Amino acid sequence: MSDKKTDLTYETRNCWDVYAAPKHRKAMDALAARYLEFLSACKTERETIEYVRARVRKAGFKDGLDHDMIWRDMRGKTMFLARRGKRPLSEGVRLVGAHADTPRLDLKQHPLYEECGVGLAKTHYYGGIRKHQWFARPLALHGVVVRADGQVVAVNIGEDAGDPVFTVLDLLPHLAYGQMEKTVANAFEAEKLNIVFGHEPRAKKAAKGKDGAAPDEKNRVKGRVLDMLNAKYGLVEEDLFSAELQIVPAGPARPVGLDGSLIGGYGQDDRICVFAALEALLAAEAPEHTQVVLFWDKEEIGSEGATGAKSLFFEYCMDDLARAWEPGARLSEIFLNMRAVSADVHGALDPDYQDVHEKLNSSLLGHGPVFCKFTGHRGKVGANDAHAEYVGFLRNLLNRAGIPWQMAELGRVDLGGGGTVAKYLAAYGMDIIDFGPGVLSMHSPFEISSKADLYATMLAYREFLQS
Repeated sequence: MSDKKTDLTYETRNCWDVYAAPKHRKAMDALAARYLEFLSACKTERETIEYVRARVRKAGFKDGLDHDMIWRDMRGKTMFLARRGKRPLSEGVRLVGAHADTPRLDLKQHPLYEECGVGLAKTHYYGGIRKHQWFARPLALHGVVVRADGQVVAVNIGEDAGDPVFTVLDLLPHLAYGQMEKTVANAFEAEKLNIVFGHEPRAKKAAKGKDGAAPDEKNRVKGRVLDMLNAKYGLVEEDLFSAELQIVPAGPARPVGLDGSLIGGYGQDDRICVFAALEALLAAEAPEHTQVVLFWDKEEIGSEGATGAKSLFFEYCMDDLARAWEPGARLSEIFLNMRAVSADVHGALDPDYQDVHEKLNSSLLGHGPVFCKFTGHRGKVGANDAHAEYVGFLRNLLNRAGIPWQMAELGRVDLGGGGTVAKYLAAYGMDIIDFGPGVLSMHSPFEISSKADLYATMLAYREFLQS
């Protein structure tokens, strides 16, 4: 799909110009349409990994090591994919890694209660949200509940047109004078991110208790919520102890702008990279070097846990792969010769908040995926700082393929910062750099990306996997 050319300069890499030809526009539109469907359907890491599993199975990947195209997953939240190359593993592997989790609200273990005639659910936010963005908007409930007998019950309420939705109540402006005098950090309390779950009370019973009141007089709204969960899913309140229920924005991803050139939706950090990497892997040619694509969980909370990038799952997979595909190879040699991309999004220059960026080192929507040589904060603390030799290799690779790209930093020095999984893979000694499309309104319930950047990113990942 990419025309071989060498006449692109850093100043003229505008994806809309590079991919103006009808064949590219048709491919770009088709990719964006698939992405909109993916983004609308995959709002949790479990849903994302299930989507990936279905796609790779259809493409011929097998769950096991005695094949040339294999997949393995960890707890349904993290996935390892590999396609065998012509060369031995010890001569180099091409790895693209992205994360499938996204900032959200998680239901607490004791979520349900009622106040003032309203049934509510307590939440604990996950990842770096801006709390005020989650008030007074339609929300959906996704996740799983594991019953005491081990049965896993999938829950998805708020996405179909006939479904009810949920919401977090906001304070009316007439009574918010005190709130408006506070800083944003203090005005919106995390313990007030409570989800409206119902309002109609459970019907009164004729039988009277010892106090003369009906036995279920107290918490009748909560009681009716539990009755409905039991009727629909066969759940009792104790089942919520073994549940992973997530509150996410309701509704589909949508084209944005009169021209539909932008994509708006929840979870693009980092599911746009998951989607682009998957599409790149499935479209790649028979590889010279073994191709590995990894989708992790828990990046938004520090990559902790058994399904995060800090876990040993990746190392276990590579060890098993070496035993099956190159017996006798040293794992250290495989890692040291590996070249990797941390596929994560970048904060594009925001037209309304340009002052938080240093414009000479900022990225623009529509100008291709962004290399971020280092992340971290305040003096590059917590960063993987990619080696100049590796940056030179990647520049040459994409320039020869005629694929637009950018190089940028995340905002002004000392004004903020962030981190990715890159530093955890760099610990193995491999070359790695952060590389992904720019996004506006990052970590909000409605993030914005460019259709052209999605296309260029997929082509760039494909080119890298084939290198």
